[in-house]
Amino acid sequence: MSSFKRLFYLVKHRHLWTHVRRSVTTWSPVGAAFNTKTHRRLNLLDKNGGLFGVPELNSPAGFQVATKAALRNTERLLEKACSCPPGVETVESFDQLSDGLCKVADLADFVKVAHPDQEFREAAERTCIEIGTVVEKLNTNVELCQSLKKLLDNPEIVAQLDPDTRRVAELFLFDFEISGIHLDDKLRKEAVALHVKLLDLNNEFLAGSHMPNRIARSVIPEHLHLQFASEGSFIQVGGLHADSPDDLVREIAYRIYLYPNADLMECLEELLKCRYKLAKLVGYESYGHRALKGTMAKTPDFKMMRNMKKKLNPRNSVKMAASFIPFCGLCFTHGRYNIEPSLYSPYLSLGACMEGLNNLFSELYGVSLMSEPPSAGEVWSEDVRKLAVVHETEGLLGYIYCDFFVRPDKPHQDCHFTIRGGRWCQETGQYQLPVVVLMLSLPHPTKSAPTLLTPGMMENLFHEMGHAMHSMLGRTRYQHVTGTRCATDFAEVPSILMEYFATDYRVISQFARHYETGQPLPESMVARLCESKKVCGAADTQLQIFYAVLDQIYHSQPQDRSTTDILKEMQQKFYGLPYTTNTAWQLRFSHLIGYGAKYYSYLMSRAVASMVWRQCFAQDPLNRDMGERYRREMLAHGGAKEPMLMVEGMLQRQPTIEEFVDALVSELNPNFETFIMDSES
Repeated sequence: MSSFKRLFYLVKHRHLWTHVRRSVTTWSPVGAAFNTKTHRRLNLLDKNGGLFGVPELNSPAGFQVATKAALRNTERLLEKACSCPPGVETVESFDQLSDGLCKVADLADFVKVAHPDQEFREAAERTCIEIGTVVEKLNTNVELCQSLKKLLDNPEIVAQLDPDTRRVAELFLFDFEISGIHLDDKLRKEAVALHVKLLDLNNEFLAGSHMPNRIARSVIPEHLHLQFASEGSFIQVGGLHADSPDDLVREIAYRIYLYPNADLMECLEELLKCRYKLAKLVGYESYGHRALKGTMAKTPDFKMMRNMKKKLNPRNSVKMAASFIPFCGLCFTHGRYNIEPSLYSPYLSLGACMEGLNNLFSELYGVSLMSEPPSAGEVWSEDVRKLAVVHETEGLLGYIYCDFFVRPDKPHQDCHFTIRGGRWCQETGQYQLPVVVLMLSLPHPTKSAPTLLTPGMMENLFHEMGHAMHSMLGRTRYQHVTGTRCATDFAEVPSILMEYFATDYRVISQFARHYETGQPLPESMVARLCESKKVCGAADTQLQIFYAVLDQIYHSQPQDRSTTDILKEMQQKFYGLPYTTNTAWQLRFSHLIGYGAKYYSYLMSRAVASMVWRQCFAQDPLNRDMGERYRREMLAHGGAKEPMLMVEGMLQRQPTIEEFVDALVSELNPNFETFIMDSES
């Protein structure tokens, strides 16, 4: 959303995972918490404390109670923000105002997609709409904006502000400006109308981009009907079926799923026009310039993408050979490296992986993950685990709720939700502890085995935990810039960096052991896993370059041609594979909504993470000094510091675009020691 956006106790226990026929493995408390099924005693005398310990949320109706309380508090803080003399108190009032709304809206935003009870979801949705309406009004409140401008327009007062306060004030003002607050009444109304229209277009495109296409059953060979969903006399195609071993299935899926939808095409082109018009109206050269303000990139620039394209030239580089394999996912199991996931999974029980994360955080930051039983009504599903994040000297840092297991109607996506941001509460003299949720879609443990992860699942777990620790280890003064509330191209750096730890044998060897025998995962298997990721790595990088460039072109100056014509040209220039007639891949590019003009963030974040890994952790991934520097220079600030300054502080130098490119390309170089190891075995 926009700018208005206990000490615990530890249950000391040690569970044993015992296989009925094999040996016994002993887990630490955090490992046991995730390797055993939850058996919570139901005590009818326990009082329902509400979701996340919010007393009002012990029933769906509580959302309305919480919303009304938040809005009353908003009125009080609004008056304070508009009447207090310019200074630090102004910014604190703005942040309190934002925090009060975010604590309800962010929680509701999670509940509306994740709660298994429809009544809770609907109540949360109503809260999101109600608070969203108030946010829109606040973003166009001239008196509120003027109180901020009085502060920032006074050089003497600004000079007295600490860097964090000044940056947060500027960020709040930026949010006002992109809403058109500085325009006259007529133009401001036009900006508001464009905002409203864009909300509708965004929702329409998002919904359409995920809708399946259908075709008459008679057109598809009968022996392939079972490969697709059926709808009467039609076949439904809801994806690309890229993992199918059947060439014809993949071709059918590609041509049908990507077949152009005229209404959706019109929606996308109108959406891009509206974004450009709004950006120009509020004073930017293009929507891309508006979207990239405050990021590491600063302005739209293709230099990084062009340089990478040259180094990954599909005509001259062996690295791009994999690009022409139409189903790269299959080459992992049918190529040189046999990394069939089922061979790895017995070594990667969920509990073992959580132990590994706990050990890693303890080594790097002096932080422990401690399982804490939730109170009655605190969680939305009985299989949700609650972790207290505790520092060896600082004490409790915050809470992570782990919603890891599949259930009906749960979104099949791995993601991180901020429920409550951290901030220093001037009014109480205490730090507001951050609360986050990590959502995965893992299988449940069985009677004979714990939840076993594939290498991909394990990497995703480490990735999402990177986001969570960004939230936990930050200690920002203002919640507006807490944890992951930072520039998009910096927000993914901590999570991508965790992927490097997840594939380093010195880290993996500390926890990956067979759940039955206790045997460690062989080093050769880890080496083959790492090399297998390079097989199609160049193709994936080339594809990401194409996506990023296409996104930038769409959000630059208006083009006198269709989005499909633009796609054809950019695909030829930056990817190399020919365009397939009568397809419109851009209509399935849902990231255009959430990442509009910022899809390059994937490449930028990976480049930064690669440089940080190679320079700071590759020699010793468990180095405490480096862990402390990483927290101090990058994690602690959230979005309260310019992102590139945080990178420079970590690397202790200013990196160049060429170094970013080299960091990404060098990852694709084969490790010949693995070839030798593989040959000898």
